[in-house]
Amino acid sequence: MVATNTTPATAPPDAAGPKAGHPGRFGLSPQAEGMLALLLTVAIWAAFALSARALSASSLLPADAALLRFGVPLLVLLPALWRRRRRIAAVRPGVALKIVCGAGVPFFLAAMHGGALTSAAFVGSIVPGMVPLFVSAIMVRRGHGLPRGTQPVGLALIAAGVVALVWRYVVPVDTDVLAGSGILLVASGLWALYTVGLREVDLDPVGSIGLLCLPSFAVIGVLVLTGVLPTGIAHAAGSDIALFLVVQGLGVGLCAGLLYAFAIRRLGAERSSVVGSLSPVAVVLLAVPLLGESPTPAVLIGVPLITAGVVLANRRPRPKVPADA
Repeated sequence: MVATNTTPATAPPDAAGPKAGHPGRFGLSPQAEGMLALLLTVAIWAAFALSARALSASSLLPADAALLRFGVPLLVLLPALWRRRRRIAAVRPGVALKIVCGAGVPFFLAAMHGGALTSAAFVGSIVPGMVPLFVSAIMVRRGHGLPRGTQPVGLALIAAGVVALVWRYVVPVDTDVLAGSGILLVASGLWALYTVGLREVDLDPVGSIGLLCLPSFAVIGVLVLTGVLPTGIAHAAGSDIALFLVVQGLGVGLCAGLLYAFAIRRLGAERSSVVGSLSPVAVVLLAVPLLGESPTPAVLIGVPLITAGVVLANRRPRPKVPADA
């Protein structure tokens, strides 16, 4: 997902990392390490959007993909999460609810269902693209003031891009695409809630993953065991299980959070979020060879508008320098 200026407290700027110009642990400069981590994160975000669309054509059901998404990180990080159990348990219930609802089962099922009704381009553009607009609305409601600088222009471009994406499905009405777009907007709003919640939690990236995945896995497990959500993982194709295990469990569930936190430490929040805005473009480009989707004129107009809007919405106004400084 494309991040906004609402950077988690657990991901400080690059001051926490090696000094500028000093080679990092891989023989690269801190900036090169950060850029590499960020490009890998963008690729994982794009894979999430592609998998949301591909789920409808696989032998897995949404509940199966959710079990892999939240279960694999818990299994891999179990020893580390056990050491952090007291800090995770100490998180305030209200903050934990924002994180669990914002990126847990409600978000996941909304993104998967919305992707099944639309296209990978819609998932990769609407879900991350609308996050800055929803976050700004939350911040204004909290009394943090209106957006400044280039941010209002960016938010307007994001809204215009989403309208460009869905406009051709209004006349004549395509109920599936419009319903899917509405569900993706709900998913984006939930992710914005998660983004705001991350600012309020005092956990490192590993602890944050545990706070999200543990209750989410428990909820999806109860829904499956009680029959509320059907499951077909016992009869699913091994290739589908392996694909979603890698993309959703290891990729989105584990690697994306850790890599993005690392990138922010090396590059800072603003540079990371601007490069991260390439995620919608990557989704559109990858959907052509992998899913056989052809970009429509609406996609060719809407995606660049959303991408430009995310870049402008993530630019922080420069502080005014006194004339006598």
